[in-house]
Amino acid sequence: MDAVLEMSTLSSKGQITIPASVRRAIGVQAGDKILFVRRDDGSVSLFNQNMMAMRVAMDAFEGAAQEAGLESEEDITKLVREARADMFAAETRAPE
Repeated sequence: MDAVLEMSTLSSKGQITIPASVRRAIGVQAGDKILFVRRDDGSVSLFNQNMMAMRVAMDAFEGAAQEAGLESEEDITKLVREARADMFAAETRAPE
């Protein structure tokens, strides 16, 4: 069910103040980017852009750890160590 949180007034410059309760609800603070999403029904939703990016990334990688055979924190630590070793080896190779 939809609920009205607060109301704000649009200034002549097209600016609004986002009420504190709304800022808390979407998890934004000074300096954060706000994402405006137009829905198919014509409504517009506000999102914390950083949180939305994190959700998209999480959705994209969902199941990737299992597919790669990573089952524990130790598996991930080992993978990171191997990747760092490969990067170091590539950086220290003589140019061709």
